[in-house]
Amino acid sequence: MNHGSTNPLSEILSHYEQVDEDSRLQQGWFQLELVRTQELILRTVKPPPAVIFDVGGGSGIYSVWLASLGYEVRLLDPVAKHLVQALDRSAQQRKPLASVRLGDARHLEEKESSVDAVLLLGPLYHLTERQDRITCLQEAFRVLRPGGVLLAAAISRFASLLDSLRNGFFEQPLFAPVLERDLADGQHRNPTGNPQYFTTAFFHQPQELQAELVEAGFRVEELVAIEGPGWLAKDFDNLWTDQALRRRLLESIRKVEHEPAILGASPHFMAVGRK
Repeated sequence: MNHGSTNPLSEILSHYEQVDEDSRLQQGWFQLELVRTQELILRTVKPPPAVIFDVGGGSGIYSVWLASLGYEVRLLDPVAKHLVQALDRSAQQRKPLASVRLGDARHLEEKESSVDAVLLLGPLYHLTERQDRITCLQEAFRVLRPGGVLLAAAISRFASLLDSLRNGFFEQPLFAPVLERDLADGQHRNPTGNPQYFTTAFFHQPQELQAELVEAGFRVEELVAIEGPGWLAKDFDNLWTDQALRRRLLESIRKVEHEPAILGASPHFMAVGRK
């Protein structure tokens, strides 16, 4: 089925050439996304030494951090700019990445049953066709050792509605058809060229992500909100810089992270699957 995008990959690559994904997680409420994702990884993946395959790992923010903790980390990404950034970041620490390769999440070169954990923190929302997402998940399943774990992130079906209301672009006429389609079928398209509207993507409902993992062979252990409602804080930067308030925020998010009513209100949620 064609969802109206002539070349999704070229649009996605163009987006990441314009936008500095490398610095995004250091700003505003994206810092919450970073800290919560790190927290979820550490409580799910077994302690080092273990082999982690970061598929679609971008500029290596998570990969290099995990390598510094003693993990053997392999990074794969389709964006050449990200690989340069990852190599630069890796070279600055004592324990570098084990490998950094250009590649496609649907066609992994790793051997069967060769890694302890797979991170899919981006590919599933950039693969707009369901069958491509299933293929990606099946590849992750194949390379995992028995008992290995998958951490798969998705963007919520309702993220653009909430984001546009919070950040003041809901009323922009060019955004209206983008939002209408997001809510109708999750197929996010941005013909405007405005990077604030993101790029070609698929926005999941939580039950859709769970069903995809099950179809690929995984036993789903949990669905968890990454940011939860914390990203909606009125003055996020001041809250985040106050250590006591930051602790309270994180504690509150943990208390509601599995609530079905909260999952869709979180910009990102994660499925944890076991082989």
